[in-house]
Amino acid sequence: MTAPRLFGGVEIGGTKVVCAIGDSQERVLAEERFPTTDPTSTLAQVLSFLGERSASAGGLTALGVGSFGPIELRESSPHYGIIGRTPKPGWSGTDVVGALRREFSCPIGFDTDVNAAALAEHRWGAAKDVQSAVYVTVGTGIGGGALIGGTPIHGLMHPEIGHIHPRRHPRDREFSGVCPFHGDCLEGLASGPAIVARSGARLQQLPPDHAQWEIEADYLGQLCALLLMTLSPQRIVLGGGVMSQTQLLAPIRRRLQHWAAGYIDRTEVLSEVDRYVVSPALGDQAGVRGALALAMDAAAEA
Repeated sequence: MTAPRLFGGVEIGGTKVVCAIGDSQERVLAEERFPTTDPTSTLAQVLSFLGERSASAGGLTALGVGSFGPIELRESSPHYGIIGRTPKPGWSGTDVVGALRREFSCPIGFDTDVNAAALAEHRWGAAKDVQSAVYVTVGTGIGGGALIGGTPIHGLMHPEIGHIHPRRHPRDREFSGVCPFHGDCLEGLASGPAIVARSGARLQQLPPDHAQWEIEADYLGQLCALLLMTLSPQRIVLGGGVMSQTQLLAPIRRRLQHWAAGYIDRTEVLSEVDRYVVSPALGDQAGVRGALALAMDAAAEA
């Protein structure tokens, strides 16, 4: 009897890691979540899970990894698979792909965690009926993955949507921001840590009339308007821990319309915006399902 083809998927986020084993029928057979600590300990847990869960099948057919960034995606580069100058303490220079290659002799697909999530939502989730989409995660940091024609965007590196600079909200002039590189970029102003630094509490702990809700919705509405004007996606998917407060969606959509100012004459923006800016259909599995998709694509290309 032929052993089943198994695929490994790893989502390395700033707060947590999600590992999964899937099969060729796109089913998730096993999953494990644990905190993102230091690189050595975290990658040891990843290797242990993948090795133990694939041993009975004779190993993995392929692996896929979606990692927080910035990361090197050019396979011609000697730094391919390595995390760059990240705000995550201790992780700059971590060779993610190298650690996996030393343990597993199989094809490895590698991309950002948000490009992976965008890929999953396109194949199985909230963007499966469109060919261009952006997936944004708002949590410990802010990142965005973009697909054009169903393919993740790679260029000079990869999109760094969280590090654009929005126009400051009138009620947020004094806050200096928390990004160690840029201060008041979008991540510095609207990520989970920025909310806590500004208000002293997580968003869900604040009353509905607290100014933070208005500030957050405006910054994310600006982001959606900028994505609309620059990448022209057919759908924007907003995920991550902060966006688990789904009551944010309605004011974000209104602020998108405010910042677009009627310039984009499309029903998706003018009258059907609730179908244009949406929550992930795959919930918190979007990233790891995307990593499994990267593994399947790597196997097909090998």
